[in-house]
Amino acid sequence: MVKLVEYGEASPQARAVFEDIARTRGIEPHEVNNVWKAMATHPENMQRFWERAKTIMAPGVLDAVTKELIYLAVSISQQCEYCVASHSFQARRKGASEAMLAEMIAIVGLAVEGNRMASAYQVPVDDAFRQ
Repeated sequence: MVKLVEYGEASPQARAVFEDIARTRGIEPHEVNNVWKAMATHPENMQRFWERAKTIMAPGVLDAVTKELIYLAVSISQQCEYCVASHSFQARRKGASEAMLAEMIAIVGLAVEGNRMASAYQVPVDDAFRQ
């Protein structure tokens, strides 16, 4: 397991990222969650990932709840316990109901099963789906 780097012991580059995350989320830098503390062991990667995450998860055509549900769905299918916990929390915070989460989880389960069967059967893609 990687050593978590706390805000007070972070490099100047990592501290700047902690501060930007805190500003963006309306929290204090020492309250930034553990995934960022782990990434602070490599500040360049931390900064690159934060800039990308901030851009992609910012308001856009998709609303904030939809973006969190998509991230959560991928996290479930990739079996990332940390990301499932984090993005379930964020989805709820941004307005996802328990019913929305339950329905999304059912869809993920269906999709994973369907994907595996289509792969196992080596189903050729229908011409109508190629555009």
